[in-house]
Amino acid sequence: MTRRRRFQFMLLFGLIFFSALAEMISIGAVVPFLGIISAPDKVFEYEIAKPIVEFFGFTKPNQLLVPLTAIFAGTAIFSGALRLALVIVQTRLSFSVGHEISVNIYQKILFQPYYIHASRNSSDVINSIYTKSSTVTSGVILPFLTLMHGVVMMLSVMASLIFINPMASISSFMGFGFIYFIIIVSTRNQLVSDSQKVADSSTEAIKVLQEGLGGIRDVLIHGSQNTYCNYYQSADFGLKRALGNTYIIGQSPRFLMEALGILLMSVLAFFLASQSDGIIGAIPVLGAIALGAQRLLPVLQQQYQAWSSLRGSQISFEDTLDLLDQKLPDYVISGGVKPIFFENEIYLDHVSFCYDKNQDWILRDIDFKIKKGSRVGFVGVTGSGKTTLIDIVMGLLVPTEGTVKVDGVAVSEEIVPAWQKHIAHVPQDIFLADTTIAENIAFGVPRDQVDLARVKDVAFHANILRTIESWRDGFHTVVGERGVKLSGGQRQRIGIARALYRQADVIIFDEATSALDSETEEAIMEAIDGLSRDLTVLMIAHRHSTLRACDEIVHIANGSIELFGDYQNFIKRNVKLS
Repeated sequence: MTRRRRFQFMLLFGLIFFSALAEMISIGAVVPFLGIISAPDKVFEYEIAKPIVEFFGFTKPNQLLVPLTAIFAGTAIFSGALRLALVIVQTRLSFSVGHEISVNIYQKILFQPYYIHASRNSSDVINSIYTKSSTVTSGVILPFLTLMHGVVMMLSVMASLIFINPMASISSFMGFGFIYFIIIVSTRNQLVSDSQKVADSSTEAIKVLQEGLGGIRDVLIHGSQNTYCNYYQSADFGLKRALGNTYIIGQSPRFLMEALGILLMSVLAFFLASQSDGIIGAIPVLGAIALGAQRLLPVLQQQYQAWSSLRGSQISFEDTLDLLDQKLPDYVISGGVKPIFFENEIYLDHVSFCYDKNQDWILRDIDFKIKKGSRVGFVGVTGSGKTTLIDIVMGLLVPTEGTVKVDGVAVSEEIVPAWQKHIAHVPQDIFLADTTIAENIAFGVPRDQVDLARVKDVAFHANILRTIESWRDGFHTVVGERGVKLSGGQRQRIGIARALYRQADVIIFDEATSALDSETEEAIMEAIDGLSRDLTVLMIAHRHSTLRACDEIVHIANGSIELFGDYQNFIKRNVKLS
């Protein structure tokens, strides 16, 4: 937590102690109040009333009735107001901390290296960011504060009751405490089991939703709706059943305690009425204990419910802590990235790569240079390693051996963010957010900072300006989720415009035209050919026509460079593209 949040928690704990003090005063005030009503002559015998009597100089019991009534009512109102303020403060503080946890997790996940993202299940990540962080708020932070509040409140109420009648107070507290202890011992294993079910089932439910909705075209064509409904039903049933069990275990003791509380008050009333003072002497004590019990029983129930919530949220809390333990890159902490300049060449200096030392090499001893302003094509059969090579050039993957150098400077982990500022990427499947054309072209730029003139300029160079301006809303046209309202060629040209908006030095086309028809591909290639010769263009291709504009072609086979040369040499060798 931030220093500001820790200070707020310190203030909250101060409010908790202040509220507990108010409870002690309100419970202590009930004894003289009930005493003056039931036995006016004995009120002067109460130690708690003597300071008031001496201060105001009262000599008759009825003179105490108005001030004691006012004091009792005032302390009760003040105590209630403090409890309400405490609930508001601790709830808002808990959810504020929960919000910061969620944002912190999202930030740390976004800044993790690409290979970590590739190894994770997106359903589990989304579940951790949103669902599990919410569970931590309502199931860990708020219950923890409730426990802290309850402990202090319980001690203050018990101190007041012990001051009034030690034997009756200690006996009742030990009786209630023993019952809650038995319940805790008998339910803790079930709560941990349900906690695991909540963590697992929530991830599975989100996974099914993502897969069913993400592949809706195939689901509709194959008629798989019932299959995904059954998957979701199974996952959600386990989730709701576990949550229901946790709620039942947390709420059930209250009803038992209410019944036992009445039984205990009956026994105490009989015991106290049997003493020498009779029922008249027992009324103030019984009133104080009844008021204390009215405060104590809900506190005990809240304590138990908070404990059961903590146990029920244990697994989600551990998963959340694991994500919070992720380290941010040094440049994020320091707040700056040192620039790297690209004026001459990119050099892949004997680059080799494998994901694990126990696995086969994906790339082996790749060594060649890319001159600035050149057009370089990469070809090879599926699985040859060309996409991995491009990921290394973009700094998404770190070479296992060798280095990538830009103008002689090795692209180390500290340099990668600066190098990536020079790069724009146009994949085969362009990601489009469900927002306007302008915001999609200026992807990642805050809405109020989008330069519309620059957007139009890059749209012109991507050969899509006329198309956009022919639409009714122009650049304010909303593209729909993942650009469903646009054709494949339109999405690709928006991808090119996006790359140009970044004002990058290097544009990488990763099979950007492989899913397009020949006519659309030709239009896209014309847009690429029209790009400035100051731009370095790298492209992975599956068609000969895509490679005609390349100055050099790199043929990769079995993780190594099989051929490096111009287009004519490539045609003579009759290289297979897939």
